Amino acid sequence: MLIKTFIEKMTFLIKKFYILLIITFYSFCLIQYGHSLENRIIYKINNEIITSFDLKKELRYLSLINPRILNLEKNEIFEISKNSIIREKIKKIEILNNITEIKLEENYTNQLIKNTYSKIGLKNIDEFKEKIKSLNISFEEFVEKITIEALWNQMIYEKYKTKIRIDKKKLEIEISSKKNQSEFQLSEIVFNVDKKENLQKKINLIKTDIKNKGFENAALIHSISQSKNSGGSLGWINENSVNNNLKNVIQTLKIGQYSDPQIIPGGFLILKLNDIKNKKISVNMKKELNNLIKIKTNQQLNQFSNIHFNKIKKNISIEKI
Repeated sequence: MLIKTFIEKMTFLIKKFYILLIITFYSFCLIQYGHSLENRIIYKINNEIITSFDLKKELRYLSLINPRILNLEKNEIFEISKNSIIREKIKKIEILNNITEIKLEENYTNQLIKNTYSKIGLKNIDEFKEKIKSLNISFEEFVEKITIEALWNQMIYEKYKTKIRIDKKKLEIEISSKKNQSEFQLSEIVFNVDKKENLQKKINLIKTDIKNKGFENAALIHSISQSKNSGGSLGWINENSVNNNLKNVIQTLKIGQYSDPQIIPGGFLILKLNDIKNKKISVNMKKELNNLIKIKTNQQLNQFSNIHFNKIKKNISIEKI
């Protein structure tokens, strides 16, 4: 009887061990399979590759800058992450055609890092490092991303600075003639249309997403402007910093409404009026003029940036693997 009981216990233990062994084996296979999927190449941009793991990291980075992206549908999140990283790879390729290294001066890099963590409400770099560590983003990868964007902006400035047109006298007249000024709180969606796309279909798609998902999410999905990461928000804009054509468009809008697409260099622009306020001003001409020059310079550089990107993209090989 004791021998029988012993044999039964041993048989049970052997079966249990065998089952555990099988489970462990299949778990190992699934893990290995998962890693192979995670690391498979899905796009090739000239000699730069993009893996599915890169897309996951890109999503984590984008969610750091704008957590609203996580509220979108999976296919939309995929498209945003894909387009973002492809855009970055193309910029990197173009930058390395002009310089030998993706690197900035240390002080400038530190200032860009501070600007980033301040925007998301963190107090210091230690808090920021903990935050990105929790998202499984390496600090070095983050620094490379902001460096690429900064070098791209520097390159655009050097290439197009002689084409910037600022009429200082006109700005001075506008400033001095205004005792009451309006300020507009605006959001934007900047988009372009590929040769294969139909403009009206693209407009209808954007309008449908604005209606169903809200303007901020539509900006995340469709906009090619840097403002997309903040849901298209431009903040408060003084009326003097807006050209007359767009000012006329804005003045036809009620709060909460958005405009029809307006043709701009490098694509199309949809503006949303979020709020408006009027104020009496005591003009500091020098300060106001410098501010307007800076705003208008940045507006023109953003347009040149889109134009240049669209131009070089035509010569880049984008291959889906």
